[in-house]
Amino acid sequence: MFGYIIVNKQELKFREFDCYRSYYCGLCQCLKERYGRRGQLTLTYDMTFVVLLLTALYEPETLEGSCKCVAHPFEAHPTRRNPFDEYAADMNILFSYYKCLDDWTDERKLKARLAAGALAGKYRRAAQAYPEKAEKIYTLLERIHLYEKTQEANVDLASGCFGEIMAEIFAWRRDEWEEQLKRMGFFLGKFIYLMDAYEDMDKDEKSGSYNVLLLWKKRQPDSFEKDAFSLLQMMVAECSRAFEKLPIIENAEILRNILYSGVWCRYEMLQRKKEQKNA
Repeated sequence: MFGYIIVNKQELKFREFDCYRSYYCGLCQCLKERYGRRGQLTLTYDMTFVVLLLTALYEPETLEGSCKCVAHPFEAHPTRRNPFDEYAADMNILFSYYKCLDDWTDERKLKARLAAGALAGKYRRAAQAYPEKAEKIYTLLERIHLYEKTQEANVDLASGCFGEIMAEIFAWRRDEWEEQLKRMGFFLGKFIYLMDAYEDMDKDEKSGSYNVLLLWKKRQPDSFEKDAFSLLQMMVAECSRAFEKLPIIENAEILRNILYSGVWCRYEMLQRKKEQKNA
């Protein structure tokens, strides 16, 4: 479900992309140090956005360094590290573990069951660090699973649950920025859920799997594409509106690149594929 909150590399300056990648590599190294190579495999661009956002807002001391890795064994890459790497790594492990369990329960994917087993000890460590967040994320994912079983047709209910998960992840602590961070996370989470459903429509239609957008399309097929795009636009607009209320200066252009352009990269790719198919 993750992988939509990315940069539009073509519209970034070289130094901005290098900065973004240094946070990505920093989080990758943090996952390796805290949870080993298995934890490192759960790395997402979405959690890199969380690190970048919280760093820009709270301005912690950030250490610059470099590293080599399996993906880039011959060339050292710059890294930026601060306490938000550890927070994002823990949140990433929590979500990845629950997602593996859900895939096993829902589709009986053996690979997901094995992955959940491999992450179990790492999950317990993250859950001990953030017990309230762990419990809430679990409860919300269970609710999403219930909606899948009952074939819930209300778009806001299922996507809203994932929005609440991201709101919980974005709100690092209770302070004056909590409300706007939660609002950002909520609407960005809804966007992620809906984009994932939009991308999987053909696959889910063939397999008979639950997809709330397929149910919507059956009710109003003629206006579906236009309405779905408007809904996605609304989610991003509300998220961006909350972002602009935060006092962020450092790396603001990278964050805006993601929110105003990067999040649409997969959607635009899907539209090009549809055009090619129709042609």
